[in-house]
Amino acid sequence: MDLDLLAFIISTLRDTPPHILFAGIVASIFIAFYGLYAVLHLTAPEPRPVLPSEKTYVTTTATGTATRQLPCWHDRWLADRHASETRSKNDDPTQLNIADTGSIEPAEVLVSVVFPAYNEEDRILPTLKEAVEFLDVTFGRDTRPKPDAPPKRSHSSSRKHVKNTPREDLSGYEIIIVNDGSKDKTVEVALNFAREQGLHDILRVVTLEKNRGKGGGVTHGLRHVRGEYALFADADGASKFSDLGKLVEGCEEVVDGSHRGVAIGSRGHLVGSDAVVKRSALRNFLMRSFHLVLMILTPPATSRIRDTQCGFKLFTRAALPHIVPYMHAEGWIFDIEMLMLAESAPAVPVLGHDGAVIGSSPGIKVAEVPIDWHEVGGSKLNVIQDSIKMAIGLAVLRASWMMGVYRRRLT
Repeated sequence: MDLDLLAFIISTLRDTPPHILFAGIVASIFIAFYGLYAVLHLTAPEPRPVLPSEKTYVTTTATGTATRQLPCWHDRWLADRHASETRSKNDDPTQLNIADTGSIEPAEVLVSVVFPAYNEEDRILPTLKEAVEFLDVTFGRDTRPKPDAPPKRSHSSSRKHVKNTPREDLSGYEIIIVNDGSKDKTVEVALNFAREQGLHDILRVVTLEKNRGKGGGVTHGLRHVRGEYALFADADGASKFSDLGKLVEGCEEVVDGSHRGVAIGSRGHLVGSDAVVKRSALRNFLMRSFHLVLMILTPPATSRIRDTQCGFKLFTRAALPHIVPYMHAEGWIFDIEMLMLAESAPAVPVLGHDGAVIGSSPGIKVAEVPIDWHEVGGSKLNVIQDSIKMAIGLAVLRASWMMGVYRRRLT
């Protein structure tokens, strides 16, 4: 029966005129392409709108707690972009779109730290203690300029001319905890710690009414940072927080002419160490399989990164407008979308030591920095289920960007 069917198909193909056969193949490709495009439009994730209460934060005061409006560079950037697009269409077609310039309001503090947190009452306190101890010593809490302080030397100033470099008198830090709809005492633990440490208006808790996932929490936090450098870190404390210094150095090594740069913590050097060997064989197999899929499906620069999933990533302020407004993924796969957006960011001029344009630099460079890391109990990752979801999510993400379902448009 099968052989008869095969013979019939071959005979039909032989008897069909070449031009009709060619037209049939083209039509089949056309239908398949637009069929996939339609499916992606229906299935590709879209970030949910931000609710009004999610644009406020709670912080401690000398007399208790206070709820305040959350500063948002993203909203101002969005308004500027709309105005820029309107001017470009109506007045001056040659005017550069603000999305390509990476325009963003100046930083108010040196470092912003975003902790996405979902039911982290048992793990967040040691993380906060370690973070604050390092931040206090390294950056201090006082954000006021010190006129008698010696000038700071930029890491990048000695080797190239860079715009948007941090102000030399910039100091201080902020911590933004994005409570992703927790049902435990995460917020209470965080605010009690802030009260004990006197972190009034330095530690800020933003609560999402509905759980968005880790990616949604990180994206929301990054939309509201005030820092020249923005770090997001997992609340479990698996990464050694003092390695933030390494990330800043790595970031400064790769910044382009507009001071855009990304540095990511990497556990790639730990392969073969006890931290990885003690994991289950299944988890290590799935980790290697996912990395293989990643190499196949992602663009060149992203595919060469050994560890895309480490929850310890740093962005310069100038890099944020090219990444954060275009984020779609809100689950575990969001890290990869961030790195792909960095790779595909618009080119900027490369400036020589005298400030003259000597070329252009496409994309935002990513420095992969080895960090200390250890396994922490209480992970919410379901190894098998989430690995399958991540593989499917990566395929949908890559296809959506390749086929134009996702574009560098306002989301």
